[in-house]
Amino acid sequence: MIKIENAEVVGWEHAIRGMRNPMNSWDKSDSNFNGCWECESDVCSGSDSRFCIGPNNHELMMKLARGGSVHGKYRRMITVYLDVTAPLYWWKEFDTYKVGTVANSCSTMHKIHAKDFVLEDFSCEHLTEVSGDVLNIIIERLNVCRRELLEMNDKLWWWQMIQLLPSSYNQKRTVMLNYEVLTNIYVNRKDHKLDEWREFCEWVESLPYSEFITCDVNK
Repeated sequence: MIKIENAEVVGWEHAIRGMRNPMNSWDKSDSNFNGCWECESDVCSGSDSRFCIGPNNHELMMKLARGGSVHGKYRRMITVYLDVTAPLYWWKEFDTYKVGTVANSCSTMHKIHAKDFVLEDFSCEHLTEVSGDVLNIIIERLNVCRRELLEMNDKLWWWQMIQLLPSSYNQKRTVMLNYEVLTNIYVNRKDHKLDEWREFCEWVESLPYSEFITCDVNK
């Protein structure tokens, strides 16, 4: 499973201004960053948006985006903040994207014993009945170790939890990345065998002006 919350996209005005610096073409910029409640543009992101990218800027942004990361470098300035809850096996792959990302995670090192473990703490939707029984045994054992740690304050029991914890354990992180990072993720992960990656890429498609990421002009 994967859960994405509290997403926010910022930096549009700065990205567009910087995009037009090389050709000194600021006078051709036609975007509105003070709301677009009555905008008639075909490429507007919607009436609930704080910004509206006009046709001139949209055409240039699409042209540069299709030119790849060198030409579409304005995407690096469009910043995205979000909270993601996902299993450790997914985070292990996400950590491949080191450049242009920052993440603060809930700590298993410090807070693994903060509460009892329950089945809902794990991504286990594909487990067979037998495998589910095994996971329940592990959860039971983790809770025994947790109680021993709390009662005895012996680090030995902390080690039992750390080294026994399955990679299906769900961890929450607050992440900062940008549209360029999301482009790299989308291209390489949209058809991935993990459900979490496909769901993440579907979420990417729902972002404002996601066509700058997917390069699909019809989106």
